[in-house]
Amino acid sequence: MSFLDMFRRTDINEGFARFQATPGAVLLDVRTSEEYAAGHLPGSRNLPLHLLDTPGIPLPSADTPVFLYCRSGARSGQATSWMKAHGYTKAENIGGILDYTGPVEK
Repeated sequence: MSFLDMFRRTDINEGFARFQATPGAVLLDVRTSEEYAAGHLPGSRNLPLHLLDTPGIPLPSADTPVFLYCRSGARSGQATSWMKAHGYTKAENIGGILDYTGPVEK
């Protein structure tokens, strides 16, 4: 995977459907806690990008399928890159919530 692939935006609606169809998958919203509280994808967990490398933050195991999103896809691209560098072979950037067409939770 090239450097640019880490930041490539996919369709978040398709990515969310893949998350829902993947047993044991985790959906991570890497926006700030304030952004998350304003509305997030159903079933997502908030882990702000700036906290990703913080000791003691609970992360899924490295073999868990992880789907990441943010506002536009840029921060989730950074988070995906970090996760891949730390052995998460099933981490996928699904893009930005700005393009999501389904209902959000608050």
